[in-house]
Amino acid sequence: MSNASIQPRQYEQIPSKKVAFIGLGVMGLPMAGHLASAGHNVTVYNRTTTKAKAWCDEFGGASAPTPKEAAQDADIVFCCVGNDDDLRSVVLGPQGALAGMKGGAVFVDHTTASATVARELAQIAKEQGVGFIDAPVSGGQAGAVNGQLTVMCGGDAAVFEAIRPIAMHYSRAVTLVGSIGSGQLAKMVNQICIAGLVQALSEGIAFGQTAGLDMKLVLDVINKGAAQSWQMENRGDTMVDDKFDFGFAVDWMRKDLNLVMDEARKNGARVPITALVDQFYADVQKIGGGRWDTSSLIKRLR
Repeated sequence: MSNASIQPRQYEQIPSKKVAFIGLGVMGLPMAGHLASAGHNVTVYNRTTTKAKAWCDEFGGASAPTPKEAAQDADIVFCCVGNDDDLRSVVLGPQGALAGMKGGAVFVDHTTASATVARELAQIAKEQGVGFIDAPVSGGQAGAVNGQLTVMCGGDAAVFEAIRPIAMHYSRAVTLVGSIGSGQLAKMVNQICIAGLVQALSEGIAFGQTAGLDMKLVLDVINKGAAQSWQMENRGDTMVDDKFDFGFAVDWMRKDLNLVMDEARKNGARVPITALVDQFYADVQKIGGGRWDTSSLIKRLR
């Protein structure tokens, strides 16, 4: 088997676990692949069954027709789906993952969702003797493929320590940042920072181009100084070239920023720049850029 969907890496040698992975999207598929490649017994569930079959053909694990059946007898159930509603649909109900999980098992949610749903599901899990960790990720599809994600976790310290070595198979850092919901809140901070950085980078590039500068040269120069950022290093040249058919989609970013706005209304935080950039992303959606990379903010300025 080629394992073409992931980049091989060195995995920490730990005892094999029986795990489930729910959701084989652009992130979940390679993450589950790293778990299988590290020697764990992996059962997957995906709403589109053909994708689950293709994953099994590549990585040699098993698939199940429902989240409940995927989760049965698993030590850890990992999940990476789209939003709060998607998450509830695969966790709750007679065919949801919690219906199949054994006492003492742990549910690890990698979905970027609300802190509210994390707390809700954690309480339900606790009532049936199941641990819960909210664990959104940063690093995009490339990070998932390369096994270099950053994972921000909320939950009980002992439960976190039990899942951390396994989550490290597709991560460069897995960190407990606080109690349940804290992982989701940390991911919101991450997205707030990215939104502001991308808008500033867009304005800088557009300004430089209007002024007649060789912007690839300028970016190479300033990326060695205080203006350096991941966005500049990885997206600067493609923004200059007007290329956006890759990466983290505008539609996904707007979903994440809506979570930020909802949480800010609840906790009273002031996020004026984030609210403005969210509307700029809405403008990009209106011109057909919903699936473009988030660096496409610069399109508004051209």
